[in-house]
Amino acid sequence: MISLDTNILARFLLNDDPAQFKQARDLLARPDEYTAPPTVLLELVWVLESYDCTRAEVIQALRVLLGLPNFKPKSFEAVCYAVNWYEAGMDFGDALHLALSAGDDAFATFDKALGKVATQNGVAPLVRVLRT
Repeated sequence: MISLDTNILARFLLNDDPAQFKQARDLLARPDEYTAPPTVLLELVWVLESYDCTRAEVIQALRVLLGLPNFKPKSFEAVCYAVNWYEAGMDFGDALHLALSAGDDAFATFDKALGKVATQNGVAPLVRVLRT
């Protein structure tokens, strides 16, 4: 299994550097198995957003990666939940934090907006917003 960095995935998805895009595409076309930690995917979303990709474009890009037959990110199930919650309007970082907290009793935060969107989307674990 080969773990990939954000820059490989970004070049593959953005095709903003033809030489690096070709290398990334050729790498992913090999029969090897690839993965990436959730932190790489979090950074990837930030990179795509910094390139002014819309939320729909970011979601499509993530689904392209998740649909590759030889790419399975670490914490795959949590990443899938995070993508779905991001699509529903949640910040990707917040969605990933919550998805990786599955099985915990609650997720405590001061972020009222996170608490609201999590409640609206039936996210687990329960988000407890602390009062200030």
